[in-house]
Amino acid sequence: MGNHISLLLVVLPLMAAPLVAISPRGRTPWAIACIVAAVCAFLAATQLWMVVNHGTISYELGGWAPPWGIEYRIDAVNAFVALIVASIAALTLPYALLSAEQEIPADKIPLFYSALLLCLTGLLGMTQTGDIFNIFVFLEISSLASYALISLGKQRQALTSAYQYLIMGTIGATFYLIGVGLIYSQTGSLNMQDLEAILPGVVHLRTVETGFAFIMIGVALKLALFPLHLWLPNAYTYAPSVVTVFLAATATKVAVYVLLRMLGTVFPEGFAQITPADELLMVAGIAGILIASVYAIYQKNVKRLLAYSSVAQVGYMALGIGLASATGVTAALVHLFNHALMKGALFMAIGAIIYRLGACHMEQIQGLGRMMPWTFGAIVIGGLSLVGVPGTAGFISKWYLVTAALEQQAWISVGVILAGSLLAVVYVGKLIEALYFKPTTDNGRQVTEAPLLLLVPTWALVIANIYFGLNTELTVGIAQQAVAILSGVMP
Repeated sequence: MGNHISLLLVVLPLMAAPLVAISPRGRTPWAIACIVAAVCAFLAATQLWMVVNHGTISYELGGWAPPWGIEYRIDAVNAFVALIVASIAALTLPYALLSAEQEIPADKIPLFYSALLLCLTGLLGMTQTGDIFNIFVFLEISSLASYALISLGKQRQALTSAYQYLIMGTIGATFYLIGVGLIYSQTGSLNMQDLEAILPGVVHLRTVETGFAFIMIGVALKLALFPLHLWLPNAYTYAPSVVTVFLAATATKVAVYVLLRMLGTVFPEGFAQITPADELLMVAGIAGILIASVYAIYQKNVKRLLAYSSVAQVGYMALGIGLASATGVTAALVHLFNHALMKGALFMAIGAIIYRLGACHMEQIQGLGRMMPWTFGAIVIGGLSLVGVPGTAGFISKWYLVTAALEQQAWISVGVILAGSLLAVVYVGKLIEALYFKPTTDNGRQVTEAPLLLLVPTWALVIANIYFGLNTELTVGIAQQAVAILSGVMP
């Protein structure tokens, strides 16, 4: 049964998607989606336990041995990311019931849950496969579903945002596919483990170097790495609240995993020295941290503020990978996990405000903290984690990032990490000030606390932010094990 978990993680949501689409209106589609997400989370947790205790799992689809057949190869790296994706889905689906009923037309609800399951299929598929072309297939499944999900937003800008994401996403997927084709033309293989053995012999060929560059640009577009992030702010701002929660906590994290897998498994040792991949990642990460954080400060729409914050947080992950050390990559993996928790909690809390007000502009939420104390508390703790206050998950990430930078005497990187945290204090403080310290614009307005169905998933992530800020055995331990797997080929 253990070897079949990787296949079940992909097949279950894929088979459930059409079933949900044809389900009768009402809450049946939601119930089916919730059950599927919960089962996937259980399977992902079981898979991670098996990998940590028993080693790498290999599953040959159709009994065809790699490299001729497609192999699902699971180690601590992708099992860790799969658990993040599946767990976020399991928390997001219960949250989705009330939020989706308010923001999405009733006749589109079954299609919404179907698209959400297809997006989950694509994201989980990317974490399971050991085939670089198969990554493209799952990338397109998740992307096409994401375009549809974003377009369901209530405002007309949602359609424009979905179209913009479609254009940028298609360009990114095309670049990735061209890179895969160039690599295949010189190696005759698409299997990651096979490429790891073959590529050292052809690493100096211009075709291989060009393929590497195309793959990196394609992944960077999907990752929303600065300055290729232009699709992300609008997509997060105008998508339905539950879609923003799910994509912010999962999509970019899977793209970071693909980037790590390409640098750590597919391409051979020393390849990063032939191309300036490390330096480019560091420069892009530093620019993203500073510029996106400054942009966040001046946003009046809270979802847009948090969207630019996500670009900055991607910059931290890119910086950790760019440092090209065990501590740096550990920091990137830990931050990948922690950012899913903190940004998931924050977007859920903002979704609760939208549920009560129908909007989330700074002027409209003034004084709301007193009326929605539990929602406000979630925003405060999530914001403190985003800043990196000790006792929260965000502090652990930044501690390891600073440690990695100090190990290499990268003083500029240390300064940027600290400056990014200070800028986060400003835009998180701006949000908290509006919610609690400013008077309401409408003195007669009475707003009640969000329903429990919205608060429970939100606070589950909030508590996780505190727990993993105090107990790092799971996150840091698995991240270090993942780095040990990658360290044989990473500089």
